[in-house]
Amino acid sequence: MTWQPFYTGTGEAPERRVELSAPPPWREFPRRSLHQQFVPPQGLVEAVNAALVLRRPLLVTGPAGSGKSTVIEQVAAELDLGTVLRWHITSRSGLTDALYRYDALGRIHAQRLEGPGGSDDIGPFLRMGPLGTALLPSDRPRALLVDEIDKSDLDLPSDLLDVLERGEFEIPELARYGRDVVAVREWGGEDLHEVRRGRVQCTEFPFIVMTSNGERDFPAAFLRRCIRFTMPMPTPETLLRVVAAHLGADAARSEAAGELVGAFVERLTAGEGLAVDQLLNAVHLLAGSAAPDEERRQAVVDLLLRELSRV
Repeated sequence: MTWQPFYTGTGEAPERRVELSAPPPWREFPRRSLHQQFVPPQGLVEAVNAALVLRRPLLVTGPAGSGKSTVIEQVAAELDLGTVLRWHITSRSGLTDALYRYDALGRIHAQRLEGPGGSDDIGPFLRMGPLGTALLPSDRPRALLVDEIDKSDLDLPSDLLDVLERGEFEIPELARYGRDVVAVREWGGEDLHEVRRGRVQCTEFPFIVMTSNGERDFPAAFLRRCIRFTMPMPTPETLLRVVAAHLGADAARSEAAGELVGAFVERLTAGEGLAVDQLLNAVHLLAGSAAPDEERRQAVVDLLLRELSRV
């Protein structure tokens, strides 16, 4: 089939409505986990098991698109750890928000509306954060992804040390509250959990995966408390297995996949900042039945395999 783009640039509607092709698996919505397609690199299985046995966080370092955040989805699915809790780090992320969130203004507003005889229940104005939810008492460990921790403020890794060592924290608003037991909602759901005298103490330490793009150094005390794993440089063989896992064996055996994987590895070896999902995008587009013709092929490759530092 020859190249037939959906968009032509004429600004005129065609006689028949254009039907878009099916999206690649990783761009289907609602989003679904791709843990079954993830291919662990050598050494990762051992690192995960060490973190599980020692009840230590796993710090996974590697370039964007290398599958770091998919690791925890695969572990949670295999070990039945429930829905993965996610804490996406930014420069404004703080420890308190990850533990719990208190809507003080909402409570004040509600008290004013209800008047002197109204309810003073603090529970509806509290919600556990992703880390706080992971530390709630449970029969099995919860799974928590701390994504891109190298984007955090410089103090956050050090702030985490005490909580990760002790597996507990205090909610001061509840410690000062008149009732000993308050029901608080968990992160990402409506389930209520009783908190006694403002203290949350885990019974099963969560399985925590922290991801890093390798853009900064961390304090030695923080690193000592983690099991560390660095994603290795991919080889043509491992990349073709990734392509087969996501797009099928036929796509991995295609001429386009072989050429793209070879060029991709060469550019990575030369130090270019590329991500595996860029390769998957290129293979999906160029190995399909409606791939662009030779005239447009190189332009599409250049578009999809731009260095991340230039994006």
